[in-house]
Formats: sequence, C-alpha cells, structure tokens
Amino acid sequence: MRLGCEDLADGARDEISVSLRVFQRKADESEYMEDSIKETERWALAAERVRQIAANLEAEGAPGEYFQRTAVFLKMLLRMQERIESGEFACASLDELAEWNRELYEDIVGEAYAHSFANPDYAVLRLGKDYGQLLSFVYAELRGAIVYAFEGRLEEFLIHMELFLQLHAELEEGQLPPVEQLRDDVYWFVSDYCDVTVTARVREQVDPSLSFARDIIMEADLKDPRYLYYFGEYVSETELRMSTFLNSLPGEEIQRIASVFTEGYRIGFEVTGKDLSKKKTVNIRYCLGFERIIREAVKNFEEMGLQSILYRAAVSRVNMRENNKIGYYGTSPNRQYDYDHKGDAALFMDSAFVERRIGALKTAFEQYRELARGHAGPAVMEIFGETPFIPEAKETALKLDEKQQKNQVRANSLAAQITNTYIPGEERSFTIIAFPVPDIGAQFEEIFRETVRINTLDYRTYQRIQQTIINVLDTGRAVQILGSGENRTNLTVALAKLQDPERETIFENCVADVNIPVGEVFTSPVLEGTNGVLHVGGVYLNGLFYQDLELHFRDGMVCDYCCRNYGNREENRRYIRENVLYHHDTLPMGEFAIGTNTTAYVVARRYHIEALMPILIAEKTGPHFALGDTCYSWEEDTPTFNPDGKRIIAKENSCSALRHEDPEKAYFNCHTDITIPYDELGEIAVLREDGSRVPIIRDGRFVLPGTEELNEALERDESWTRCRSL
Repeated sequence: MRLGCEDLADGARDEISVSLRVFQRKADESEYMEDSIKETERWALAAERVRQIAANLEAEGAPGEYFQRTAVFLKMLLRMQERIESGEFACASLDELAEWNRELYEDIVGEAYAHSFANPDYAVLRLGKDYGQLLSFVYAELRGAIVYAFEGRLEEFLIHMELFLQLHAELEEGQLPPVEQLRDDVYWFVSDYCDVTVTARVREQVDPSLSFARDIIMEADLKDPRYLYYFGEYVSETELRMSTFLNSLPGEEIQRIASVFTEGYRIGFEVTGKDLSKKKTVNIRYCLGFERIIREAVKNFEEMGLQSILYRAAVSRVNMRENNKIGYYGTSPNRQYDYDHKGDAALFMDSAFVERRIGALKTAFEQYRELARGHAGPAVMEIFGETPFIPEAKETALKLDEKQQKNQVRANSLAAQITNTYIPGEERSFTIIAFPVPDIGAQFEEIFRETVRINTLDYRTYQRIQQTIINVLDTGRAVQILGSGENRTNLTVALAKLQDPERETIFENCVADVNIPVGEVFTSPVLEGTNGVLHVGGVYLNGLFYQDLELHFRDGMVCDYCCRNYGNREENRRYIRENVLYHHDTLPMGEFAIGTNTTAYVVARRYHIEALMPILIAEKTGPHFALGDTCYSWEEDTPTFNPDGKRIIAKENSCSALRHEDPEKAYFNCHTDITIPYDELGEIAVLREDGSRVPIIRDGRFVLPGTEELNEALERDESWTRCRSL
C-alpha cells in the first residue's frame, strides 16, 4: 500500500504505518471484507452509478434534489474510503482531518439540520408525509456508511448503496413510484439483510480479532489529537478538550483512575463467587476523549487474562434500541436528530420481522458460541455534564403504533433470552464508573478531581455504616418514604420476610465494585403491598429531562404517570411511555435503595450540577427506585452474600418469579433509576410488624444511631456556604 509521504522522516513514517494499520484488515481475518470478483464488480457498478447521480440532477423537483444530495453524501464517503486505503488519511494534517470530519456531519449540525432531508420536518415539507418520513429514514440509515467506510465494512457499505440505487431506479419521469412500493423495498431490505447486519453486530460484541478501536487506542500517539479523527465519529470540542486535559495529568494519576475502574470489575466477580479465570474477553464501553485511561484499562485487563473488545454504538436501526447508545461513541452532532429517528422501526416492526431478526440473532450466536461463552461482560465508563437537552416532539417523526410497541417489547425480550443463553447471566458481571466532560462548565477540572475523589472513597467506612442501616431494615415489613416541601412523594415499599434472620438479609451492602462510587443499600421490593406516589420536581433520565415527573404504584406496578414537559397531557404520557416505560403498559418497581454518599451530594450542590449528575452517582445521593427488572435479573438463583456472610434472599419479585415458565412475562429488559435528593426528603422510616417505626432519614439528615457520620459532609457544606455568603 502506497503512503504517498515519501519525504517523511523515518520516525514520521513509523507513526504513519501505525495509523495505517488501524484501517487495514486482512482478508483472512475479517468477514467484513469482500474479495470475490462478483462483489468487486457489484462495488464498481454501484460506486460509478452513485457518482453519476451526484454529478447530474436526474429528476426535477424535491425527489431529484433528495437523490442528488444523498448521492453527493455517498460520493463523499467513497472518496473518504479512498483516502483511507491509499494512506492519504493517515498523512493528513490536523486541519485537514478536522475539515473532513466537519464535511461528514455538517448537514445535521446546527442550523443546517433545518434544511436537511435527515430532518423529518424538512423531508415531509418537501416530499409529503408518507414519502418524507420514509426517505428521511433511508437517509439516516445511509449515514451509517460513515462507519462502514472507516472500518472497511465493504459489504454493509455496498448493500446500503444498492438500496439507494434501487429506490432511485424506480423514479418514473422524475416522479416517485407509489409509496407502498418504496415501503416494500425498505422493509425487504431491512428484513433480507438481517443475516448481514445482525451477524456483524453479534460478532463485534464477542470477537477480539475485530480490533479497529483497540488498535487506535493502543498504537496511536494519544498526545497527537489527530488520533480522535481515526474513529470516524463526530469530533467536537468536548473530545479535543477532554483528551488534552487527560494528557496534562501525570501517568500515576491515569493509572490510579484506570485501576479503580478495572479493580471494580474484578471485585464484582469475586464478591459474587463467579470464576473470572474461565473468561477470555471483556467489553469496554466509553466516550471518545478518554483514550489515555482506556489504554491503561486494556493493559490491566490483559493482566487478568482478558482481551478487551471495543465495539461502536450501533448505526443501523436494525441493531439500535431507540436512542440508547451501547458501545463506544463520540459527542452527538445533533441530539434532536437522534431523537427524531428513534421511532424509525415503525417502518418494519411487525411480527414477521421480529421472527426474522430473532432467527438471525440465534444463528449468529450459534456461529460464535465459543467466543460468546468466554465473554465476561461490560466495563462501562459513562460521562456527565453535557449540555441539558429537552427534545422537541415532532409530529413528522415516525412513531411505533400500539401493536408495533408490543412487537418491540417482544423483540427485546426474545433477544435478551438468546443473549443470556450464550452469555449466561450467572457467569458474567460488569462495572460502571462515570466522569465529567468539559461541557460541565468553567470549573470542569475541579469537578473532575472531585469526581475522582468520590470514586475512591473508603469503602470500609461505608460498608460499616450501611450494615447498621441494613440491620434495622431487616426488622421491617415495609419502608415509608415521604417528600418534603413541594415534593409530593408518599410511598410504602413492602419488604421480603426473613425466615432465618441469623443467616439471611433483605438488602445488599453495595460498596465500590460493580457500581462505582460507593454508597447504597438496595433490595428487590415485594410488589404486593408497595403502593403510593413517587414525585420528582426535575430529573434527567437517560439523557432526557422530566419536569414534575409523577409515578403512581399499585401493588408495585406503575398504574398512572405524568409530567409537565409539554402542554398536552397525552404528549407528556407518550414521552414517559416511550422513554421510561419503553413501550410497556406498565413496569414493576424492580429496586428500592437508600443512597448514603453525602459527599457526592455535597459536590453536586456546591458546583450546582445536581441536574447534570449521572444516575450512577445521583442514585447514591438519596433514596432511589428503579422501574423494570431487578438488579438480579437472569441470576436470581445464584447465591449472593453480603460482607457479613448473610445470604441475600430478596432477589426476585412476583414478575421475575415467572422466569422458568414464561421469560417474556418475567423480564422487561430495562432498569431506570429515579432518585429523590436529600433536600426533598421528609422522612424514610422502617415500619415494623408491631406498628412501631424507626426513622433512618428525617428532614434530609441521617438520624439512625450509628449513621451520624454521614451528616458530616452535609454540615461541612453548610459551614462552607455560610462562609461564602459573609
């Protein structure tokens, strides 16, 4: 392969060769590459036809404009692929890489999105509702070819070009054919190519030989910001500033942060009695900019005998779950664009497609069963501090109807069952940690260091205090949670009954292993008898804001819900149903917990970032309640013990108890935590069978004897606040 950089010094040549290896794949190692003459001819024909359409407006009006603009985009990707294969990309300057990255994403960034066919509002305005929604989906799907070009996934690139060309070929005298014909084209494309798209997705989750991202992280010069553009993700100031900041930290600090992350993962196996030595791979999920930490994490996992797998968040709607991103990814160029397309599966989500996709998923897992069996689970590094986002609810955006919502729920359930068959829940674990990004504000560096401190608090202190709380909770039949001030919470959570208090416990004493930082005790509530109202004035859940979120429970199940994001009650309910209930008619309260990390709470208040804290940290700053599955889903029958040796017996509820006879009714494949902060709490009290009540928290302070130490951070903060006001 010719670099075209003959005048470079030897050192620079070495660096370029490292960059090139990132983009090369050997034909005998990758099923993404196509090396047959037939595929080569298909590629040449498709590429040439795309270039022709890009060069000439072959139809009048909006249809012609749509196809030409889309062809121009695909032509740009073909040129990008040529740059990568020839070595031009690896030789490019930082300014050139930044400009090419801008070109790839410019039509969905900022004001340009208002006039992009990726925007369903614009597509519907120009093409009409039926055509506009359909072709906006096609354009969004074709944008995934950015990834295919960078990773050399030529088969996926090719089939998407051919979809575009098929639709274009059906123009008759410049006019679009009947919309039903185009719908059929799209439906059968999505369905027929499940074997390609779903199989590729399964393989990249379990096969360490697909090392595109890992090669960049381990081989590139991370002090040179050019490496960020090698991934093919949108690169914003967030990634550039994050990478620069981490490069300013000493190596020992980076190693310490990475070790907290990886040790939490190892300890997660240890405390649950799972054998990590049987496993061969771990999946690292993170956001671009943190590569210096991730490089050390990869090394740490290698010392544990684990190869790291880093796969990108899905770009094809077939493999996406609404707007959730699972894998590695960069800053979204436009979060409204992501939100606008989260319901695009409405074009194909029928029962036949569910069966087709599930069949392809099972076949793929069977093909890679040995790799799947050796997979240990994810290690996740989340971020927080992004600019708050409240989505616009667009009438033009595709939405699943009631029947399709049920199909989506069923598809998720069946997929989870298959995954658990090949990567058994009782044999895998995980860990999650979170760090701020520069978007959080001018005090980012201080907040980052405070977060590191929060993530490394002494777990022994919390373990001791939390055991005191558990000892009292174990004596109760229920817990009552009351809000204060404007918080309308009034909930009674029913608890499991102990048969042998000397050897059994209801709550898990959670320290810094799978969920970092320390600071909670949690249980799976008894649904029957769990009743009342949960209210939060304002909260971010999975990146979306909810104002005055209110959930009503009857026997542990959500029976009513509302918020005040939109003026229309039905739109507010749709917002919750889609993004919190995930299209289920109802969900159980899968978890009740009491957070004890007052230090994290104080940091959030001091820097006024309460609303920006990720749920991973926020859940430790007050009581929280999870909608969906319990924390023990798929491993209810695996014995779990607290540090004091007591066996945790509250691992299921009346829903998950159905797992042996009907897994679709047992599991909901979601788990969303909702936290009430300490300052909105009137009381948390244990209710006993004899009618007595023992307060744990009252008016935002821990009042149970033996827990007063948790108030010290709150009191220091009050003193600090008073001094600041003088």
